[in-house]
Amino acid sequence: MWLDDLSRTRIESGNLAELIEKSHVVGVTTNPSIFQAAIGSGEGYEDQLADLAVRGVTVDEAVRMMTTADVRAAADVLRPVYETTGGRDGRVSIEVDPRLAHDTEATIAEAKQLAWLVDRPNVMIKIPATEAGLPAITEVIGLGISVNVTLIFSLDRYKAVMDAYLAGLDKAHERGIDLAGIHSVASFFVSRVDSEIDKRLDGIGTDEAKSLKGKAALANARLAYEAYEQAFATDRAAKLAAAGAHKQRPLWASTGVKDPAYKDTLYVDELAAPGTVNTMPEATLKAAADHGDIHGDAVTGTYDASRAELAAVEKLGISYDEVVQQLEDEAVAKFEAAWTDLLGTVADRLADKEAGTK
Repeated sequence: MWLDDLSRTRIESGNLAELIEKSHVVGVTTNPSIFQAAIGSGEGYEDQLADLAVRGVTVDEAVRMMTTADVRAAADVLRPVYETTGGRDGRVSIEVDPRLAHDTEATIAEAKQLAWLVDRPNVMIKIPATEAGLPAITEVIGLGISVNVTLIFSLDRYKAVMDAYLAGLDKAHERGIDLAGIHSVASFFVSRVDSEIDKRLDGIGTDEAKSLKGKAALANARLAYEAYEQAFATDRAAKLAAAGAHKQRPLWASTGVKDPAYKDTLYVDELAAPGTVNTMPEATLKAAADHGDIHGDAVTGTYDASRAELAAVEKLGISYDEVVQQLEDEAVAKFEAAWTDLLGTVADRLADKEAGTK
């Protein structure tokens, strides 16, 4: 279980360390929306904002100085987990600027810069799984930098992500980089699939349509796990594993339930499977601890039923390809908007600090 949240107060108060010690948290993921909420609150950032204002740094530089400081501190808190798991867990992710989602070369340059700025072995650079992101994933992995691939909604794109990862391992191996030091997760988004498809099913309104509500997201994720099993059972993957490579683990993202009609641990209970990561908001983490029903492997063996459920949705006129592309487009736009809001907030705070020193 990884925590889908980070703030300076969570680190400095000891809350993150407590969640690691008592709640089995073994990693942290961030995204632009999380940083916007944390830094937008101002709590814990006043001294650094004042120093940045005195130095007269740009807004973009100020944001990167604050976000990388948080990730670096969280990585230090998680370092013991990283050491005891041989690098498998104890990870903290930081995302490339979402405005670069459709620019391959800029994404590669940003990923290298972030890895250098954070300067911790347990950092993962988050790269979105856009078409432009795929070659960036290959190149960044090929440089020996661990990557969290994010914003995956479709099965075809997920397969392309795994291929990009394996291609990156090939590059790293050719360059003489130790493959054992490279780790990766692929963040496959869950709840948003139900949110969009359920809305369309409600629009159809028939009993058949209503009976399919709450099934598409789990079916999609379970078929992603089947694709994962297949991708890492190939001769190509076996040769890389023999050279020290690790599998790219599926990470279930967006696992907080959006519809109150569903059990709040639905996307935890029903997606437990070997080798997976589930990154949860704190509310979902607490709910899983309190009344989650982890009943073993809930994924393996569900593939035929999952295919049938997605086919039934498609038969009603709801296009799977259209939905997943819409969700990707919306997610990229949402993170870009959050980043823009963050830049605006920091610009205002820096101006206030500068005015106060005159």
